[in-house]
This record gives sequence, structure tokens and C-alpha cells, in this order.
Amino acid sequence: MKKCIIIGSGLGGLSSGCILAKNGYDVTILEQGNQIGGCLQCFKRGDSIFDTGMHYIGSADKGQTLYAMFKYLGILSEVKLQKLDTNGYDIISYMGEHYRLANGRENFVTALAEKFPESKEELYRYYDTIKLVASSSAIHSLNENVDLNIHAEYQLKSVNDVIDAIITDSKLKQVLTGILPLYAGEKDKTPFTTHALIMDFYLESAYRIIGGSSVVADVLATQISKMNGRILTNKKVVKIETDDRRATGVITEDGNSFKADLIISSIHPACTMELTSSKLLRTAYRKRVKEFHNTTSAFVVYLKFRKDMVQYMNHNLYYYRGDSTWGCEKYDEQSWPKSILYMHFCHKENPKYADSGEIITYMDFNEMKPWLGTHVGNRGEDYKKFKDKKAETIIDAMETEIPGLRDCIECYYTSTPLTYHDYTGIPEGAMYGVAKDVNAIGLGTVSCRTKIPNLLLTGQSITSHGMMGVLAGSFITCSEILTTEALFPQLKESLE
Repeated sequence: MKKCIIIGSGLGGLSSGCILAKNGYDVTILEQGNQIGGCLQCFKRGDSIFDTGMHYIGSADKGQTLYAMFKYLGILSEVKLQKLDTNGYDIISYMGEHYRLANGRENFVTALAEKFPESKEELYRYYDTIKLVASSSAIHSLNENVDLNIHAEYQLKSVNDVIDAIITDSKLKQVLTGILPLYAGEKDKTPFTTHALIMDFYLESAYRIIGGSSVVADVLATQISKMNGRILTNKKVVKIETDDRRATGVITEDGNSFKADLIISSIHPACTMELTSSKLLRTAYRKRVKEFHNTTSAFVVYLKFRKDMVQYMNHNLYYYRGDSTWGCEKYDEQSWPKSILYMHFCHKENPKYADSGEIITYMDFNEMKPWLGTHVGNRGEDYKKFKDKKAETIIDAMETEIPGLRDCIECYYTSTPLTYHDYTGIPEGAMYGVAKDVNAIGLGTVSCRTKIPNLLLTGQSITSHGMMGVLAGSFITCSEILTTEALFPQLKESLE
């Protein structure tokens, strides 16, 4: 059995560990914190649980891609899901009107054609373009015989360029980019492939995880343990050891040494490079990784509702306060927040009332400068005042969209980009890691391979973020070890 060390216990690390353990590797996952899961983590306050990262998922119906992935990983029966409204799993609130995003081709077109009857044929073209791009990804489509030229073509086109070429109505263009907070899209920069893969994920089906996304981390950990793998917490890796040909192991902050035949890092690529001084990694490569542009970060208000006062909302709400869905990551004190994502937490099956919810908006990491170098729980009174002021501002903003919301709030908690940075280790608290940019494809492209032959990367920066993106990245990383020819048939067997 080959020994594999995995750095980080986020979804990328856990799923890679599960895949390799399933294929006979001796897996040890090292987590710097005392809680596993990375962006899958939840936290509890009183009797309420709050998600910190993956709030809803898609493509989980039988025969769909995430269903197959969960089944392959052995976690399908253990992760309980609550389906979102098929006729409007996402609601885009823009310029005083609500627009529904629905599952399935006919449903999707019909829902939007109610408001845009003249655009029906264009909506079919948009939907079919989404499917065309999704079909060009072998992992997303679970089909080895894909047209890579399609993927390459739309990787070089921005989201707005493709939508402008398909859609005539200016308001409909804004509505179709209403999910921008799901990938922190930037105008003239974000590739259409990013938009298409995420849109397709939810157009197939949309669900919340009952009990929160930490359930996924827990059941993956159980699967790894069943296959004699190990997950060690409070084991921060401070060095990747190498010789003149390969990586040989890692050293943790407490001085322990772990030898390995294979090392996979699921932490940010730039953080990985800081762990080794190996001459196998050339200066130019290190410089390119260091110069990666990361996505913006977020400010989150976690709401604890008064008992039986807020009906459970079986959809997500994207609320835009200006005349554009673009550019919301750029703001001043007066215009913030420009966009808001509001959703409820699914604490049990078929809830009538919501126990808790979240309000998420963009926040620039530069706002954190006064508190850089401080630690959780010791950031001072100014930091608390800053968070309280921001929370009150965002709740006031939501009151204009949902009158009476404030009266339903028993209490709230907050997190900033600094919180996210501390708990995940992602530079600048970036929501989705490395940003993709059509103007700098080479700069924003992260391969799972490095110049150290047995050091591989996985996680949200490899292919894409979110549940599907990270799992796809894990399968790609593991196929470098196990070969695509061996791994892909295993995955496809899980479709049925």
C-alpha cells in the first residue's frame, strides 16, 4: 500500500482521501484546525446550526452527476436532502420585480417567458448553450467522449459577451447574471464556462442539505475511517520535505514527521508553494502562483429567528439594490451592500418554519487592514463595532425587500473576510479561491500537477468551487494517480 498524505480536510482533501482509500492507498489527512470540513464547516449557537460555505447543491436526482459522485463515495444514503422549489429554486429580485429560475429546460424557459414573452426562443438558445458547455466537461457530463474545443472556446469568452450575443432584452441579461454571487463573477473577466457549469448544476435539480453541509464532511470521514484511513486534527503542516527528485513527506507544527509516497495539497496553491523550498519548483512557476488573482470575499450575518415567526423559504433570494447585477464587488460606504443573497437553513425534513437564515454580501478584504495579525476572539472593541454597524446596515437593506424581517430576528452573529481567512487559510479570505479571467488564462489556470512529480493539488482552485466543482477537481487529481481509464468506469457505474 502506498502512503498518501493529504494536507487539509476540506471537501477536496476528504473526497480525494476517500477515492484513494477506496483504491487501496494508505491515507492520512492532516488538518490544521480542530474541526474538519473547510468550507463544509457549520457552527452551533444554542440549539441553532449555521452553514458557513456550501449552502445548497444541485444535480442530485437519480442519474445526475452529483448523485453518481455521492454514490461512488459511499455517502449517498447518509446525506439527507431537502428539494428546493422546482418552479423557482432561485428568485432574482431586480428593479422591483421577482424572476424565477426553474429546473429543467421547459420549466426554465416558461418561468422566465412569463416576464419576457418576446425572448422565449432566445431563452431556449441560452439554456442549450449552457448544456453544450457542460457537455464539454468529461466529469460534469460523465462522458469521456467530449468536445474539448467547445470548452476551450467558451473559456476564452466572458459571461457577458456570450449572454449579449444570445439575449436581446437588457433586463433579461441582468436577470440571467443574477447568480453572480455564486462565483463572484466580474464583467469582461469571468469565463462563460464558469457560469455555465454552475448554472447547469442547479438547472438539473436543487437541494439543501438537511442539518448542514458539515454532514458531508462527517460521512466522508466515516468512510475514510472504515477503509483504515486517518484524519488528524490540530496538525498544521509547516513543511513539505523533498529530495532532488520528489517529495518525501511533511513536518507538522508540533514537530512530527510523516513520510509519504504521495502528497496531495487541498489548501490554496500559493500557500502550498510556501511549504517547500524545493528547487524542482522553478522561480517563474512560484511567481505565477503567487500572482494569482483571488475572488472577492464576503460579509455574512447569521440570523436566529424567533420561534414559529418565519415561514421556511423553499428557495434562495438574490436581491439587487441598484440597476446592475455587475460590479457589486466595487462599492463605497454609501452604496454597500449592492447585492444580497438571502437563504434559510434546513434544520429538519419539510420544515414549516425556519429556525435560522443567512444574509451574504461582498466585502473587500482591504476593510480588514486594521485587524490584520489579530486572532479570533481577540480583535478588540473596534472590530465588534465595525461588525455590528455592517450587520445593522445589511438588515436595514433586507427590510426594504422583506418588510418586518427585523422583528422576527431573535439574535444574529457575523463573520468577515478575516473570519473566513482564519478558518480556511485562503488568502484574503477569498470566497472561491483563484479567480478565472479570460484576459489572463495562463495566470488563472491551476493544474493539479506540480513540477514535483508526487506532489499534487486539489480543491476549489483546480477546476471550480462549490460541491460539484471541488468533487470534479478531486476526481481529476486522483485520475492522475489511478488513471482516467481506471477511475472513470468506477464513477459511471454509480449513475444507476
